[in-house]
Amino acid sequence: MKSIVKKLLSGMGIFITRNQRYDYLTEQIFAKILQENSNCVDIGCHKGEVLKQMLRYSPKGNHYAFEPIPSLFETYLKNQFPENCHLYNLGLSERESEKTFNFVVSNPAYSGFEKRSYKGEEKIELITVQTARLDQILPETYNPDLIKIDVEGAELEVLKGSEKILARCKPVILFEHGKGASDIYGTSPEDIFDLLCSKHEFRIFTLESFLKNNDSLDLSKFKALYESGQEYYFVAGI
Repeated sequence: MKSIVKKLLSGMGIFITRNQRYDYLTEQIFAKILQENSNCVDIGCHKGEVLKQMLRYSPKGNHYAFEPIPSLFETYLKNQFPENCHLYNLGLSERESEKTFNFVVSNPAYSGFEKRSYKGEEKIELITVQTARLDQILPETYNPDLIKIDVEGAELEVLKGSEKILARCKPVILFEHGKGASDIYGTSPEDIFDLLCSKHEFRIFTLESFLKNNDSLDLSKFKALYESGQEYYFVAGI
């Protein structure tokens, strides 16, 4: 991956997808901010690819990971990680409950509480998942350095259920927020900006601007990137 991106950036014209670009930039952010004993939280763990990177950069950290789809949890996560990884077959939200969940069998990465827009015809199975607040799960003595949120549009629900952690620990937050997913939940850039920036004094960056220590986004720039679809993966930090 690194060699592909380096060739692209050096002008050799090799095509990569935006998801591959985000994967590369995410790893660069891990390399920049994580120490061997940093604590990480992976929300929307899927098959554990990002959790493995967290372990790579922080092998002595204490990590929490959440995945609501039982088949993914059983196949790829349960009993697959060391003892410093605490794995939960849960969806995170702003309250503890049971919720109907759209499991996109043909493309699990598109799964979520709400049926979002899909590029093609997908096979969907409705399942019931348990939800909880992150504030409820994490011990009061636990201090996460980084939280990654990839929940196909439900990021505001996750953040609302994490406000004690956000206020107390001020972790770096990697989160998806894009049209075609977030708007299905009625979530706008203003909602995210108000909670993170106005209420909890975070600043929001694109991944590249965070890596380059460039200026953060004001609300108008954040909204413009969202509306245009130019970016859908962001970083929040202090």
